[in-house]
Amino acid sequence: MTATDMGHAPPSRGMRLKSIIGGSTGNLVEWYDWYVYSAFTLYFAPHFFPDTDKTAELLGAAAVFAVGFLMRPIGAWIMGVYADRKGRKAGLTLSVTLMCAGSLLIAVTPGYETIGVMAPTLLVIARLMQGLSVGGEYGASATYLSEMAGKDRRGFFSSFQYVTLISGQLLAICVLLILQSTMAEAELDAWGWRIPFAIGGVLAVVVFYLRRGLAETQSFTKAKAEGAPKSGFMELITKHPRETATVMLLTAGGTLAFYAYSIYMQKFLVNTSGFSREIASQINAATLFVFMLIQPLAGALSDRIGRKPLMVGFGVLGVLATYPIFTALETTKSPVVAGLLVMGALIIVTGYTSINAVVKAELFPAHIRALGVALPYALANTIFGGTAEYVALSFKDFGWERGFYWYVTAMIAISLVVYIRMRDTSKNSQIMED
Repeated sequence: MTATDMGHAPPSRGMRLKSIIGGSTGNLVEWYDWYVYSAFTLYFAPHFFPDTDKTAELLGAAAVFAVGFLMRPIGAWIMGVYADRKGRKAGLTLSVTLMCAGSLLIAVTPGYETIGVMAPTLLVIARLMQGLSVGGEYGASATYLSEMAGKDRRGFFSSFQYVTLISGQLLAICVLLILQSTMAEAELDAWGWRIPFAIGGVLAVVVFYLRRGLAETQSFTKAKAEGAPKSGFMELITKHPRETATVMLLTAGGTLAFYAYSIYMQKFLVNTSGFSREIASQINAATLFVFMLIQPLAGALSDRIGRKPLMVGFGVLGVLATYPIFTALETTKSPVVAGLLVMGALIIVTGYTSINAVVKAELFPAHIRALGVALPYALANTIFGGTAEYVALSFKDFGWERGFYWYVTAMIAISLVVYIRMRDTSKNSQIMED
């Protein structure tokens, strides 16, 4: 048997599981590092954006959060091409290196009172590095998990891309809850918020070594051996324009809904509903935990009934329920009721989150799959996901907070049209390997 034949041999069940677990663990740390910024915004915002008005401080921090997204398309482009040409493993290893550097920079940057305008400047630089990392991470990890999963369980195993994404967010919130319970609030406000960024930097170093030991996918090895066309921007937009547009449009409503229901929700519960920061964090953690657990269930369901029904279900329910859920949250004073409302919103968006990675991967051939998954997703995520908090807070600052609810509803409706019109990728997959 030749080396090429061996490279084309399907991986064993044990190798699939080891690779999926290894890839997922690294993805968890990547997203922890990304989301810890959002989880601790309420504590570090006064240090980098001194202002007596809470909403103004949050706007400054949210603007930097959005700026980080500006690098995501660039990261998706550069590292998507890199992962298509050099391998999925190489792309995953490079992304975690950049994330580590960004987290450590935030951990050690002095506040505005110490170094003035250099404080927010360094914060922006760190988020740009992390944005570059995450831009490449999504495409590489979504492609890797989709290619490593067997044909009959591709939806189930690829759902772990969002399981680990949510786990990273949940881990960031759990670190917040632990620090809130073990440190005085004054200490957490003064310096304790630096701890989670330092933890993230150290974990990223561990993941770097973990990812160096991952197996390469059969899809990449085969495409490389057969001399497939080189991945690149012009190849993507000239040979796969329909698929590229589909990824952008199906992502727009889904990513905005996810960020509205999860990332922004913590601030909404404090700044609008009137809950304490601790209660808001607890609600966010509890609902995200359940949300994480149901991702594989929905992914497995898509292996049985197809991807399209789940996405259409999200679109219909998202259009009907987003405005009522947010308006109900405005006035509720019960943490239990608030938790149930948030959980309802997250269950709705599961129709998108659980399968979006595999849907995108199934649209593209192997030689351009990482770029095709990453770049149009990153563009949509930058435009709609990265600006979600800033848009929401701007509506509130303007005096028409409910405008944001209508905005989310409208974008879900646009994506719904795409879900209805697109083919079911589980029945027309471009991932040929078993």
